[in-house]
Amino acid sequence: MVWLTMFYLSSMIFLAFFSFFCLLSSFFSILFDVSYFIEWDILGINSNFLVMTLILDWMSLMFMSFVSFIASMVLFYSGGYMSGDVNINRFIYLVLAFVLSMIFLIISPNLVSILLGWDGLGLVSYVLVIYYQNEKSANAGMLTALSNRIGDVAILLAISIFGYYGGWNFYFYTDLIEEDSFKILVTLIILAAMTKSAQIPFSAWLPAAMAAPTPVSALVHSSTLVTAGVYLLIRFSAALEGSAAQTTLLLISSLTMFMAGLGANFEYDLKKIIALSTLSQLGVMMSILSLGYPNLAFFHLLSHALFKALLFMCAGAVIHNMKDYQDIRLMGSLVNQMPLTTFCLNLANLALCGMPFLAGFYSKDLILEIALMSSINMIIFFLYFIATGLTVCYTFRLIYYTLTGDYNLHSLSSVTDESYIMTSPMLSLGVGAIFGGALLSWLIFPTPYMICMSLFMKTLALSVSIMGGVLGYLFNFMVVNYSLNSLYFFNYIIYVGSMWFMPFLSTYPTSKSILVMGSMYTKVSDFGWSEFYGGQGIYKVSMSVSNSLQLVQNNSFKVYMLSFIIWVVMIYICI
Repeated sequence: MVWLTMFYLSSMIFLAFFSFFCLLSSFFSILFDVSYFIEWDILGINSNFLVMTLILDWMSLMFMSFVSFIASMVLFYSGGYMSGDVNINRFIYLVLAFVLSMIFLIISPNLVSILLGWDGLGLVSYVLVIYYQNEKSANAGMLTALSNRIGDVAILLAISIFGYYGGWNFYFYTDLIEEDSFKILVTLIILAAMTKSAQIPFSAWLPAAMAAPTPVSALVHSSTLVTAGVYLLIRFSAALEGSAAQTTLLLISSLTMFMAGLGANFEYDLKKIIALSTLSQLGVMMSILSLGYPNLAFFHLLSHALFKALLFMCAGAVIHNMKDYQDIRLMGSLVNQMPLTTFCLNLANLALCGMPFLAGFYSKDLILEIALMSSINMIIFFLYFIATGLTVCYTFRLIYYTLTGDYNLHSLSSVTDESYIMTSPMLSLGVGAIFGGALLSWLIFPTPYMICMSLFMKTLALSVSIMGGVLGYLFNFMVVNYSLNSLYFFNYIIYVGSMWFMPFLSTYPTSKSILVMGSMYTKVSDFGWSEFYGGQGIYKVSMSVSNSLQLVQNNSFKVYMLSFIIWVVMIYICI
């Protein structure tokens, strides 16, 4: 037990120091405009060379710093949240493997080495999702693993296409954008990023992955698994410009943003509401990336990581104190029992909404204004701003149900903020949620953007946010949530609240078509003709021949005489 404590503390401290070192290195890289590209030749096959490549520029160093810092806070937080778990050592190993896979992906500009980190994320995420060994976790883990395998196959196909060019370092081939094979490659990379970042139609796995422990959710939804697809596209952003896939990605990401915001307003599971908010913000990152602003997408990725990790930690503290209840209708008036957690949760929620001068404001407001200045059509315009209003709407709905609503707990519930192990990392991330956006904006955009628009357009984001917040809070005072009148709209509520039947469509066709076809193929082929003419058939022929040879080798006079007579008859016939 002493060894486990030392290992837990040493890994947490190492990640904290590594984060600080990477942040200083990132400052140095920005200040002196320095990047390091390190190659090590491992194997040469004809004209292709398999090389181990590392890229250390301001972007990779800053992202590594954020991943390490959040992982350090998650490990600290896990000391309280997972204290009753008998397999906490296994949990710490899995979290460290998860962080290592993400770091490996961040510093690799080579598709072969990227695949190692990419597959590592998929494998470890599956193990973490099924960490609580029950049927729900097993189903969620299988959905997560199979959805991400589609992206893995796309990366493998992209590696084979890159072999045609003579190498796998994609930094050297951005001038080949006009070639047809390179367009196919970009499409495969976009498909891989869409599966990992859960864009439509691969969105079902992200809320299902909430079966993992809450500290893992804080790590996954802030800076590791779901951001891997966005980061990959940021690195490939030069190849995206002017392609038809870029326009398709803009529409899909805007629909994802709208669908997630709409679904969160009808969800009652605390962790799934926050998961759907992550899905909505991933749509924001993908959409601004497809408009041609990779640095802005990276800016929102980092600022979102700070307050989303804080949001999940606060949700975990609430669930931990609520004896593992996750239904927000069973919570209420937590501001009186958990003031510190309530403060941090409100802070993260307001940062998510884009409250002025919090972390989310600097990136989100800039994204909306840049989108308004870009050449987007009315569909994308409405999807952007309706999704922005829906974000504030479900945030204030969550605030009402959990923090300021009626007291719905048990009469003898003990809900407190006494666990300093869980509250200390929340305060650290709370500082990041307040100051992180401003500091990042000064670092990433030292030269300010020139934004010119009318007063109506300038105040549109603020107006939509206020309207969404008022509606989200006031609807809860009405009888809509608790009366039977809502049953008249039951079908529509089920459709909207179930992510447009996406979990159903992701699992039902698989179980009813692919698995049934596989069962039929197994019966007809593996256990049918293939078995008859394959293993069993060969076995029967071999046994027959073997028995014949055994009979010959028994030195029986009758066998020899019979054989002699047959040979004589055959020779006579031939003559």
